Amino acid sequence: MSLLTLTDVAKRFDGVTAVDGVSFTVDRGEVVGFLGPNGAGKSTTMRMITQYLEPDQGAIALDGTPIGDAGRDAKRRIGYLPENNPLYGDMLVSEYLEFVGRLRGLVGAEARGAIDEAVTATAVTEVYYRPIGELSKGYRQRVGLAQAILHRPDLLVLDEPTEGLDPNQRVEIRRLIMELGKARTVMLSTHVMGEVQHTCSRILVINRGKIVADGPVGTLMAAASGVARVVVEIAGAGVIAGLRALKGVKGVEEHPATDGRTSATLLVEGGDVRPEIFRLATQQHWTMYELHQETRDLEDVFRQLTGSPKEAA
Repeated sequence: MSLLTLTDVAKRFDGVTAVDGVSFTVDRGEVVGFLGPNGAGKSTTMRMITQYLEPDQGAIALDGTPIGDAGRDAKRRIGYLPENNPLYGDMLVSEYLEFVGRLRGLVGAEARGAIDEAVTATAVTEVYYRPIGELSKGYRQRVGLAQAILHRPDLLVLDEPTEGLDPNQRVEIRRLIMELGKARTVMLSTHVMGEVQHTCSRILVINRGKIVADGPVGTLMAAASGVARVVVEIAGAGVIAGLRALKGVKGVEEHPATDGRTSATLLVEGGDVRPEIFRLATQQHWTMYELHQETRDLEDVFRQLTGSPKEAA
């Protein structure tokens, strides 16, 4: 049985459908990337999973039990870091985690043990007695993660956990999420494609309120169709004309060349054209300096699935 199950879930606001018949499951031990353009329904779906919102239609179940029926028992098994990471800036980190522990029903030795584990896991020891309002954005995100895992949840839901962080902070939070994913199931929303490729074992893509893709990162990238880009640098006569005539070449972008060489990027459909380029170069007595096909990345797949610009995820 899957840990989390969504069946035909929908949510509307003032007649506008934000989530439209979403169904998927998340199994124990998975780290799932939840992707989609702005306004696609990511945060709304996460808020329904964490019971901040009620679905207008469909069912959400944890271990087969409807979340609404489980009530507080379900909330005890879910940790949540919202996109805006609400913290009390005038509290010390120690005070805040103790406060959250009491809200979660943790007292005495159990609370101390849980706080020690969360502080160690998120590496906030050196700011433990500092006011939250004085912390950097990176440390504030760490404190947010600490409160999310304080009660040792089975499912950790993270909505844009690296938003607003600098590159070094992103790397640290990504590493932290990978470590957290070894001990619990994680559902992660982000617009940074590199985080998904390095952190997640599976991705869900939502667009206009509907799930448009679901599967392992490698599988979705391999299955994605589209135009491949092949980069060449060749010395010889008639290179551009010869490349244009190859089967599957839909276009040739010529680049500035030096030393009599021709440099170009080929737009190719229908398979790997590199063996044909090599044979043509041999026949024409061209000298080959470079021949490689650019690797498709997750941003390419995302744009294909959602029709979104490269930066809008």
